[in-house]
Amino acid sequence: MYTVKLTELIKKFQLKNYTPEVNTDEILISQTDINRPALQLTGFYDYFDADRIQVIGNVEYSYLRQQGRDRYLEVMNQLMDYKIPCIVYCRNLEIEPAIMKLAATKGVPILRTDKTTSDFSSEAIRWLNVELAPRTSIHGVLVDVYGEGVLIMGESGIGKSEAALELIKRGHRLVSDDVVIIKKVSDDTLVGTAPDVTRHFIELRGIGIIDVKALFGVESVKNTQNINFAIQLEEWNREREYDRLGLEDEYTEILGNKIVCHTIPIRPGRNLAIIVESAAVNHRQKRMGYNAAKEIYNRVTNNIGKNKN
Repeated sequence: MYTVKLTELIKKFQLKNYTPEVNTDEILISQTDINRPALQLTGFYDYFDADRIQVIGNVEYSYLRQQGRDRYLEVMNQLMDYKIPCIVYCRNLEIEPAIMKLAATKGVPILRTDKTTSDFSSEAIRWLNVELAPRTSIHGVLVDVYGEGVLIMGESGIGKSEAALELIKRGHRLVSDDVVIIKKVSDDTLVGTAPDVTRHFIELRGIGIIDVKALFGVESVKNTQNINFAIQLEEWNREREYDRLGLEDEYTEILGNKIVCHTIPIRPGRNLAIIVESAAVNHRQKRMGYNAAKEIYNRVTNNIGKNKN
């Protein structure tokens, strides 16, 4: 199970912390969902998931204020007894000093944001889905080509980094070289990023390490990118028959998600950058409903039919 420090959530959403004496580095969030404690405020705690971030919105706040100060403190004391990770007040709602003191005693951070409850909840869930997603590391290169995330794979020394460098010179963006960290955000979406240590760097055999961001500017790099398809580079094998039409897509599986994978044979003189660019545009066309392979197949079929007549 993956976790994220509460400190990172506070920094990401610029939350104001009213209990600085509580060490938020030691509080780990493991749930992607948040909870608005509605029934819990009335005392019903069956099926309560205490690992979730607890959010107080205008409805909850108004209810608690109507109960009177003593009941307000009693309800919050009971809620904090469940060792919840934190309580976030939305809409810049006023927080009483007694609540802050109680929270500090219980070791529960009290946070506040000016966002509406729905906006904060949706943004927090979206961010947590990425941060807590299942992940794996793959040896390869990830580049953004015309907005398509292309994962280039292959054996060491086959030319992945050189292809990426040529693509960068042609105006595309590097996400990661050598190692790509892939997160499964949903059953349809894989997101790739680079390890912190190697982010924005490329290794070129014979030259060494180069800083892409420093050499080509900030527009040549990107921190994260959805992976739309993969390219597998391999040395040319005369004995193997390679796909020349592309009528049927081949797939590779990563974290249970299937993505289109093209096998590209490498021979001297082949311009890999142009091939990758063409593959990216062709993939986008297919997603938009146009398949060049099927188009030429239909033309040939119709032409044969006409000749028979």
